Amino acid sequence: MTALWRRAAAELTGTAALVTTVVGSGIMAQRLSSDGAVQLLANSTATVFGLAVLIAVFGPISGAHFNPVVSLADWWLGRKPQRTGLTFAEVGVYCLAQVTGAIFGAIVANLMFDLTAVSFSHTTRTGAHLWLAEAVATTGLVVVIVSLIRHGRTAVIPAAVGAYIGAAYWFTSSTSFANPAVTIGRAFTDTYAGISPAGIPGFVAAQGIGLMTALALIAVLQPATHTESAATTPRA
Repeated sequence: MTALWRRAAAELTGTAALVTTVVGSGIMAQRLSSDGAVQLLANSTATVFGLAVLIAVFGPISGAHFNPVVSLADWWLGRKPQRTGLTFAEVGVYCLAQVTGAIFGAIVANLMFDLTAVSFSHTTRTGAHLWLAEAVATTGLVVVIVSLIRHGRTAVIPAAVGAYIGAAYWFTSSTSFANPAVTIGRAFTDTYAGISPAGIPGFVAAQGIGLMTALALIAVLQPATHTESAATTPRA
């Protein structure tokens, strides 16, 4: 197995690149068009392709989680019948790398567009409807990843996860953050993709609920057999 420090470096770099893609494309979209639908289309399209590429590149190194929710799912689903997923200590390292990378990615995006390196967002994203959207988006993300792995279709994970996130941009009112690390990172940019720091706890709590809902659905619909890996080896 790849050394933990190398996997952490991959998670940090990949998450940074993901947030740079999300934030940077949002800034560019806002500068090129005043139409909200066009802005969302540009932002979601860049994210779809960027995420798929990043999963393909970093998947062989770290699993390309880029998301604490996915790392926690890997730990939980891989804990038995034999240890096949991350250990809990490794989850902590992954999460630290992901959050650090997300913050760094937002700073890089800001600087690329000649903005202040750190400018905390004033975009208010709070309310029951947004929290429900985040729970739904996160549930779907985890179920998609685990389903594909348990059916032996890992080769399509980059495209499938990118496509799911792209679709969720449009069918959720929150535009599908579905990722605690990315949520924190996006608070560091007062641009199109930003979220005010005050909105982070609600989003992260909803994402946690989404994770638990996904694990419950997986246990009912797709329980792991003793002959297959229970871990997700997730991507995204």
